[in-house]
Amino acid sequence: MTEKKGSLSINSENIFPIIKKWLYSDHDIFYRELISNGCDAITKLKKLALMGEYEEPEDPDYKITVTVNQQERTIVVEDNGMGMTGEEVEEYINQIAFSGAQDFLNKYKDKASDDQIIGHFGLGFYSAFMVADRVTIDTRSYKADAVPVHWESEGGTDFEMRDGDREQAGTRITLYLNEDSAEFSNEYRAREVIEKYCAFMPFPIYLVNASAEPQYETIEKEELTDKDTIVETVVEEAKTEEKEKEDGTKEVVEISPAKEKYKILKRPVALNDTNPLWNKHPNECTEEEYKAFYRKVFLDYKEPLFWIHLNMDYPFNLKGILYFPKINTEYDSLEGTIKLYNNQVFIADNIKEVIPEYLLLLKGVIDCPDLPLNVSRSALQNDGFVKKISDYISKKVADKLSGMCKTERETYEKYWDDLAPFIKFGCIKDEKFAEKMNDYILFKNLDKKYLTLKDCLEENKEKHENTIFYVTDEKEQSQYINMFQKEGLDAVILPHNIDSPFISHLEHKNEGLKFLRIDADLNQIFKEETGEEEAESLKADGEKLAGIVKKALSMDHLEVRAEKLKDSSIASMITVAEESRRMQDMMKMYGMAGMDPAMFGGSGEALVLNVNHPLVKYVMEHEDGEHTSAICEQLYDLAELAHGSLSPERMTKFIQRSNEIMAAVADRD
Repeated sequence: MTEKKGSLSINSENIFPIIKKWLYSDHDIFYRELISNGCDAITKLKKLALMGEYEEPEDPDYKITVTVNQQERTIVVEDNGMGMTGEEVEEYINQIAFSGAQDFLNKYKDKASDDQIIGHFGLGFYSAFMVADRVTIDTRSYKADAVPVHWESEGGTDFEMRDGDREQAGTRITLYLNEDSAEFSNEYRAREVIEKYCAFMPFPIYLVNASAEPQYETIEKEELTDKDTIVETVVEEAKTEEKEKEDGTKEVVEISPAKEKYKILKRPVALNDTNPLWNKHPNECTEEEYKAFYRKVFLDYKEPLFWIHLNMDYPFNLKGILYFPKINTEYDSLEGTIKLYNNQVFIADNIKEVIPEYLLLLKGVIDCPDLPLNVSRSALQNDGFVKKISDYISKKVADKLSGMCKTERETYEKYWDDLAPFIKFGCIKDEKFAEKMNDYILFKNLDKKYLTLKDCLEENKEKHENTIFYVTDEKEQSQYINMFQKEGLDAVILPHNIDSPFISHLEHKNEGLKFLRIDADLNQIFKEETGEEEAESLKADGEKLAGIVKKALSMDHLEVRAEKLKDSSIASMITVAEESRRMQDMMKMYGMAGMDPAMFGGSGEALVLNVNHPLVKYVMEHEDGEHTSAICEQLYDLAELAHGSLSPERMTKFIQRSNEIMAAVADRD
């Protein structure tokens, strides 16, 4: 070939600066693009061999080798794939955005499937110029008598091209990095990026540090292969041992014979797994393999609860594994990771167009070669198609969960507390998912028994029809729980932040259904039956008590109610109206916790005083008594304390007051 110079053929004179600076959001992506191109070159060569257009050697040893040299600030990416002729370099390199993959598919469309061809747009190579001032290509086509080609460019707009000296088929791309991108020639940074983007590419990827000291290992003779580089032969002497014979004399016995070992250059270890677990059929995978894959990919050593293996060929090609991790108790701290791949090439984490939002709480991998990616392979196009993929994933998850509830109820119940947050989130976010899961949502009652919504309503319809009482904190609401259990009433336990919007969602979907926290109000069952006259008297007592207590506490806004409770051991308690409390929960969720609830219709909090209790009777009878004010404060603080919401200031005063009361009692004795 005669030496040739020229300008790269670009349809628009402004396209190259766009490619260089803006096509890819992350500059480290060039590693993915160049290694992907190498994998494509090998894939195409293997396909040609299958079609009888190329005779493959007995042991082809296909691989990608990345060599970094931090001292010289260079990166070399080399493959032993199909290589390029001079004409192909003209087409695929000198004409920006001419896709070699697309050209290959067009040429062999009747014989080759594009299932494993990664490149589509012909732009990946140019990502090299995001980090390099100068790039060279040395390539040789697989074709007989092919002339090797050398190509180089500084800055990416002009090139030089001439005959090269490469002897084997394949391509070597050398990047001379700019100062700002020197980090990418560091071995550890290179390893980090390659493991991020290329962990599951289909051919082995090896990383070599050209400036590092060589490393060695010693192997047995039978382990030696033609690919090993022998540095030294080590003769290991025979091992002997002195043993006593039957006649009492001793002799030296050989335990193991002398043998040769070989010191060799340390064998390279591929950075990637070329046959990831999701590519296997679910029947071929063991439980331990699923767990090992989970540990390796997500570095999570808590075992997943269970998993779903996705394997679909029609109407689109999709494989993957979704893991249900053991979840923290606080909903806010949940964070999963679903890694999206295209033909084993990492695209991104948690792309919401493909993964339904509520499933982002899971961990997993999804590989979909049919994903309609944009030119940078970092975002999606064709919303309708992507929606179908998302719907399929959602359906498979719902099928798995509902099937488990039907056939493995005990296991389903065991996992329920961990599953509940994301299932409830899914029901709120996705109507179809909610319809499928409606009969498989469980509620744990005070006896730790799991019930469906239908079970809850059926079990309590005689005592409180269409109403379900619930507990958010068993410790804080223990006083109310005890009252419920004494009267044979049940409640369900809803401890997560997601439960508040979820029960609102259920109330909206089920006409007449009402959820009430057990401290929202006093059920009639806890009160003594009163006639008309007693009711009037109780009302008058309430007004009198309200005046005394508000004055003692200096809390004019406090709502005070008098009740006749069956349990005379209860002196005081706090109730919070359901609507007001949900409003407060919503304010907390949206960062409005410091705002005055009165702006939204009041706090809904009421102090309930039991007129059957001696302390409350004392207050009624000694309005201006010496101890009345202290008793009122004590009654309020005890109620707030039982409700789990005593402020630090009131807690300090409560402790001080309690000590004073006990001291007074001691002095009296």
